[in-house]
Amino acid sequence: MKSEQWRSTTILAVRHGDKVALGGDGQVSLGQTVVKANASKIRKLFDDRVLVGFAGATADAFALLERYEAKLGDFQGNVPRAATELAKEWRLDRALRRLEAMMLTVDAQNVLLLSGTGDVISPTDGIMGIGSGGSYALASARALAKHTTLSAGEIVRESLGIAADICVYTNSNIAVEELDCKS
Repeated sequence: MKSEQWRSTTILAVRHGDKVALGGDGQVSLGQTVVKANASKIRKLFDDRVLVGFAGATADAFALLERYEAKLGDFQGNVPRAATELAKEWRLDRALRRLEAMMLTVDAQNVLLLSGTGDVISPTDGIMGIGSGGSYALASARALAKHTTLSAGEIVRESLGIAADICVYTNSNIAVEELDCKS
């Protein structure tokens, strides 16, 4: 018998205008069953100057989140450096390589995707989506950013709502956090 697969989220980051927003839905599913509808998958770190969202196996994501927070402390909140160091550790450490999670992290200057393959990716347009409904939210956010005057937070909320209407592993219990990008 094949074991059930955890499906656990959609996370979206949008840099637009003078704001950057990160949002996620609240659904955690095991196979075809919703086991939690209001999970919190967005965290504020480093004196609320860094936002992190995670998708994938929950315990794995929390393990990575703790390590990332430590790296932020080690590098005085330098998001690209902390992300790169975590990605290196994630790729090289035998135990970490088995973790099944992805993270988006944002601050006033950066939107970054971190993956277990050692990737640290900064999107050209400041928009990135991960998780079960990540592609749907990403497509919606790109269209809204290009053709509306909505704020970053509004784009995230609307795009996650659209993803929830399409992806069975995404719900409409949406949480969004914003940071000011002004210097």
